[in-house]
Amino acid sequence: MKRRSTPSKEAILNVLSDSKKAMSQDAILKKVSLDMDRATVYRVLNRFCEDGILHRIVAEDGKQYFAVCIKCEKKKLLDHHFHFRCIKCETIECLPVAVQFSLEKGYAVESVNCVLTGVCRDCA
Repeated sequence: MKRRSTPSKEAILNVLSDSKKAMSQDAILKKVSLDMDRATVYRVLNRFCEDGILHRIVAEDGKQYFAVCIKCEKKKLLDHHFHFRCIKCETIECLPVAVQFSLEKGYAVESVNCVLTGVCRDCA
């Protein structure tokens, strides 16, 4: 089902598209050019995740970050990829590295959340 475009959705998607890194709801709210409340931002972010436009990264502290899904031929990210959280600039970026793992027989993996934490190359 295709959803209608609204100024709020366009503003949020523009902020995330311009960013090279995943952003938290608070960071997105600070950067949007429109006046909107936290509930609107939260609702839009969840819809974008449902529609496959964004993906959600949950850091080890429980904070959620959102990034535009890159699914083009040149820079295709795998569904299960690593993320890097910088403790200095407080951002998360997607890394184009597949997560490799093995499990005992009988387990069925539905999702993977791999976050590496440290200082990014911009802050190092």
